Amino acid sequence: MPVVQHTTADLNLLARLLRAEAEGEGQQGMMMVGNVGINRIRANCSDFKGLRTVPQMVYQEHAFEAVQKGYFYQRAREKERRLARRTLAGERLWPAKYSLWYFRPPGNCPSTWYNQPLVGRFKLHCFYQPTGETCENIYNTY
Repeated sequence: MPVVQHTTADLNLLARLLRAEAEGEGQQGMMMVGNVGINRIRANCSDFKGLRTVPQMVYQEHAFEAVQKGYFYQRAREKERRLARRTLAGERLWPAKYSLWYFRPPGNCPSTWYNQPLVGRFKLHCFYQPTGETCENIYNTY
């Protein structure tokens, strides 16, 4: 049973996002991008209130840099579709398990991002999860 209802088009859209945002981070890194996206849909807090679908999450204004690049608009490949399926099924990896934000800084990870604490780094990306005061629901979505 998926943790977010989706169509085949949604699955392909998520797969394209995973590749465009984190292909250089390998399969684990792409899964973590998916984790953050699914968390944004399920948490309903902070900047992500009202997101209910994969397209709303992907195309949320200023959410993902990749949607502005041509690479994002290439057809989804099977390996990314498999990762998207795993993400949509609820598989989560640390440090993205409860994260709502990630980014790739030019150097070390700042201790906070959008006023939320750093939870960890995977390769070049830093992950930030909300505190319970900011988004209690993130810890109750699975």
